[in-house]
Amino acid sequence: MTTSMAFGSFDILHEGHINYLKQAKKFGRLVVIVARNSNIMSFKGRKPRNDENQRLKKVKELDFVDEAVLGKENIFDVLDEYRPDVICLGYDQSTASEEKINEELEKRNLKAKIVRCKAFNPEIYKSSKMRD
Repeated sequence: MTTSMAFGSFDILHEGHINYLKQAKKFGRLVVIVARNSNIMSFKGRKPRNDENQRLKKVKELDFVDEAVLGKENIFDVLDEYRPDVICLGYDQSTASEEKINEELEKRNLKAKIVRCKAFNPEIYKSSKMRD
């Protein structure tokens, strides 16, 4: 079975996130990696509104998600464990470039297709707009 993987903070889980994850689910068994608090601090320069365990719990409650786990301090270490066939990125995700992801896949001797998911009403469902 094909395994697809999606990453995110999911601090304020909204319809845009749900649409992104549903797009990722179309590729197969969906594993969602929820960002650690420490990684959000380092990537975004701020603490998340919700703790990592609260965010993980919300993602696990989505009935179409097959597995949801907290990420690793090194965000790429989950690749070794889950060996995804498809890595789905949000339309505006920029934590790691596609080039960097491909380098990590090559280093780990993994082959995965990288897919950039489509935006879903970004003028409404964008975390930065909803947070303010």
